[in-house]
Amino acid sequence: MLITANNPTRRSWLKVEKESDFPIQNIPFGVFFTKDDIITIGTRIGEYAIDLGAFHQLGYFDGIPLTDDMFMQDSLNDFISDGRKTWRLVRNRIAEIFDEKNSSLRDNVKHKEIIIFDVNEVEMLLPINVGDYTDFYSSKEHATNVGVMFRGKENALMPNWLHMPIGYHGRSSSIIVSGTPIHRPYGQSLPKGETTPVFGPSKSLDMEVETAFITTDANNLGEPISIDEAGEYIFGMVLLNDWSARDIQKWEYVPLGPFLGKNFASTISPWIVTMDALEPFRCESPKQDLSPLTYLKQKTTNNSFDIKLKASIETQNGELTEICNTNFKYLYWTMEQQLAHHTINGCNVRSGDLMGSGTISGSEKNSYGSMLELSWGGKEAITLKDGTKRVFFNDGDNVILRGFCKNNEVSIGFGKCTGKILPPINL
Repeated sequence: MLITANNPTRRSWLKVEKESDFPIQNIPFGVFFTKDDIITIGTRIGEYAIDLGAFHQLGYFDGIPLTDDMFMQDSLNDFISDGRKTWRLVRNRIAEIFDEKNSSLRDNVKHKEIIIFDVNEVEMLLPINVGDYTDFYSSKEHATNVGVMFRGKENALMPNWLHMPIGYHGRSSSIIVSGTPIHRPYGQSLPKGETTPVFGPSKSLDMEVETAFITTDANNLGEPISIDEAGEYIFGMVLLNDWSARDIQKWEYVPLGPFLGKNFASTISPWIVTMDALEPFRCESPKQDLSPLTYLKQKTTNNSFDIKLKASIETQNGELTEICNTNFKYLYWTMEQQLAHHTINGCNVRSGDLMGSGTISGSEKNSYGSMLELSWGGKEAITLKDGTKRVFFNDGDNVILRGFCKNNEVSIGFGKCTGKILPPINL
């Protein structure tokens, strides 16, 4: 089935600014409260949020096999479970109805009042019910930087890193939607030169510039997903800031890995951009140093996407400083390899599962995706536009991630992924 929604020459009868992340070629999916306090599944074009529950009830999806309540739920999980054919039919129909040449909704004032909202009048919610969350460690540049800092240049990459996508299972209950503030977390840390740990708020609160992909129901327990089929089970992507308390993490991570240093909050952007929408931005993935084992070998080389990623700090006085400019295409291990490896032991994957990429860093210092790297372990302070300095984040800092793809015909974006840091809760 053709992806007619991606037609780069299509224009909408809704006003869309030239630099918008959400032209009619995007058609992402999210969940929001309307101004009437109704929860609905929707999409976005320009600065307009579109209530797909009302859109469906008023007959605009006629001919597409959908349950009556498909878009009248508080998560996208059931829609995602319906699979790629349904996703594509729905996106194509939305593009058709909002095409500037289609008058069926354009000229129906009553229906427009029910379906279309100013995006500033809705409250975005977590788009999926996240059953399980896995975070990978797939940027070679990031893994090397961290390894150099903690183990030295000769032992930067662990022996297994070039052979398989490394990952760990995170905490899904603390995944939050963009705009939700976080409190500085408490935990144990071991001050430099000391032998006894101390307890208190983290002094090394950090971001991780990541993306994450969302899966559909993919396999039964005991049945691996093949590398050739893995892409069929990926619905779309979001931006992910996997907050990290580096001092807590450093003390606790041996022998079992991340725990309190990671599980206090992970922020995702509210609009899921589908893999169909990202297809025009497919690009070559990095050449892998070693030939992977058979179950991880891909038949093609254009297995990545040219997604530009940026991170900024907004200080309490409103001054904005860009601190990172990186790209998804730098990731060494692809999403298909991550999913194939994740399930090779028979682990079952379900609709709404979230798979983080791991910190995405490039080879240049301004492309490092964490403050740990940007300040090189706290040794090299970053000067912001307001004259203040950072090695890690201060209370009151608002961390903003952005991501977008652009070619000569169209630009597709994810919007913002933001989180403001609040002081620790009084114990």
